[in-house]
Amino acid sequence: MPFLSRADEAKIRGMSEEKVLVAMSGGVDSSVAAHLLKEQGYSPVGVFMRSGVTLREDAGSPGRVGVPRCCSAEDASDARRVAGQLDIPFYMLNFAADFERLIDHFCAEYGRGRTPNPCILCNRDMKFGRLFEYADALGARCVATGHYARVEWEAGPGAPGLKRGLDRDKDQSYVLFPLPPERLERVRLPLGEMTKGEVREIARDLGLAVRDKPESQEICFVTGTIGDLIRQRRPDLVRPGPILDLEGNELGRHDGIVHFTIGQRRGLGIALGEPRYVVAIRPEMAAVVVGPAEALNRAGLVAEDVVWHECVPAEPIRAEVQIRYQHAAAPAWVTRLDGSSGTDGPSGPGRAEVWFDEPQRAVTPGQAAVFYRDDRVLGGGWIAESK
Repeated sequence: MPFLSRADEAKIRGMSEEKVLVAMSGGVDSSVAAHLLKEQGYSPVGVFMRSGVTLREDAGSPGRVGVPRCCSAEDASDARRVAGQLDIPFYMLNFAADFERLIDHFCAEYGRGRTPNPCILCNRDMKFGRLFEYADALGARCVATGHYARVEWEAGPGAPGLKRGLDRDKDQSYVLFPLPPERLERVRLPLGEMTKGEVREIARDLGLAVRDKPESQEICFVTGTIGDLIRQRRPDLVRPGPILDLEGNELGRHDGIVHFTIGQRRGLGIALGEPRYVVAIRPEMAAVVVGPAEALNRAGLVAEDVVWHECVPAEPIRAEVQIRYQHAAAPAWVTRLDGSSGTDGPSGPGRAEVWFDEPQRAVTPGQAAVFYRDDRVLGGGWIAESK
């Protein structure tokens, strides 16, 4: 594990106030989060996660010069500059092996006909996984990020709960659902009750170097297309197959299921005179099934590797279920399956079945299904199949 030097460790341990490790990405959100924590009386220690990932801009063109995309040198420089402006310690940590595992999983999921969300796994395994190991080693009580979500105690005794950020347009509780509930009391999310506009205003008032830096909207380790990335790293997963209609008739051929996701309309490579969408992917026969828009509707789903943030339900519960980032959570019944108590429970990984009040469009295996009651996260898991 690439810990800091002994001198750096001693310096951090010698801080008098309560130490908090802040994941600083070089963006405005984590920069303002570090400032707010300092204002609240903490001693922030900024850390930047170096991915070590270098990808060719075009995997299909041999000899192209690699460009770092994930946690780039420019981002690291921005984070260091902000830490200097805030007068807080700053260190870079080598997470190259962790990112390699993340990208391998990403490619493998596409090979299974799924559409993964790598940001959720990064949060679970790195920002609120490995960083806790560093925090423990350095005597830091908490780990903080610039996510728009809240950790709050309800009135009375009990563990803290994960809640939506007050700015619904920026809410990121969906991508934090697999955080182990027992760790929430050590998580700090200082932007949870703020809007993006307010965060930008603070950054401008402070004169932070990243005050007007645009947000990244893409998967950080992908350049070119997802198909390019998978062809470069896992060419065995890219094999041609048929494009089928709902009756099983072959309409055309494709270069690989890794180029497709549920709900996709463009780039199908066929012309039928009317819109068609990807409604299913069958990895066992490398087949892509297309159909009209109404064929995308699904009544329910099964989720696996479920984490429960509230008491594990013995009976079906009512919840609002969000099936992808920025999807409007839909009313549903959620039933725990197989008698297990969740990912962190004594019975091993849990499963749950969801039945929506109204059919939902493009329920996509590999994405997360997160269960809410109002703005509180009840639990969530990974969509294994739609119904």
